[in-house]
Amino acid sequence: MDTPYGWLFFGNFDLALISLYLFWLFFAGLIYYIQRENMREGYPLENDDGSPAGSLLSIPEPKTFLLPHDRGEFKAPDFEREKRELALAPTSGGGGFPFAPTGDPMKDGVGPASWAMRRDEPELDGLGHPKLQPMAKAGEFSVAAGRDPRGLPVVGNDQKSAGTVSDMWVDVPEQLVRYLELTLIDGTKRLVPMTMAKIKSNMVYINSIDSASFVDAPTISADGQITKLEEEKVSGFYAGGYLYRSENRVTPMSKLRLLMGMLGKPA
Repeated sequence: MDTPYGWLFFGNFDLALISLYLFWLFFAGLIYYIQRENMREGYPLENDDGSPAGSLLSIPEPKTFLLPHDRGEFKAPDFEREKRELALAPTSGGGGFPFAPTGDPMKDGVGPASWAMRRDEPELDGLGHPKLQPMAKAGEFSVAAGRDPRGLPVVGNDQKSAGTVSDMWVDVPEQLVRYLELTLIDGTKRLVPMTMAKIKSNMVYINSIDSASFVDAPTISADGQITKLEEEKVSGFYAGGYLYRSENRVTPMSKLRLLMGMLGKPA
């Protein structure tokens, strides 16, 4: 009896099982590819002392990306480290132990006040215009609801005034207020993230720092324009104030009291 050649060739093979194995191979290769592509940023890993950390996968070859609005090229990974010395010292010789600030952590930008070395250029919208602009410059924006904070005094966590709100910085494409512009008593200006401010009927309250600390806040280099690096420094400063601008939040005993209070026990 004649037998089809196809049946003879596949007679001893389980096509369903072979298809399953091929799918497993494809899926494993896909995971490998995606993970290597994910390693283009944030790698190579480093230990606390700066030595290279081991990795099961190899670092992918650099890929060149063309940036929009004539901002040049970017290679990922670029294998370049941030060129700044951190004012930190290890608390122990072993790995995994915390580092302690050696100076003023708020000014040095370490710990909770740390910031990333982003590009020192403004963030642009799809048309190539700076996304963040003062409301006085944007023109077409106004306060449609809630209390207009302009003209209100700015009060720190010591209940003292440091100046007044002179303007609001808006994210033009998103139509959100990102920063409040403060004019301090000495006439200089600072920015504070909107998420760090609580607008009340008679003042703007900043809980993270006291009134004397506003003068230490990072400044911006251009009038009416803020870069991504400056945004990092401004946000890091006010965030770090929750820990570093109050001795009651830094000392071990204060942390113990806080923990006992949360547990409902006396300390």
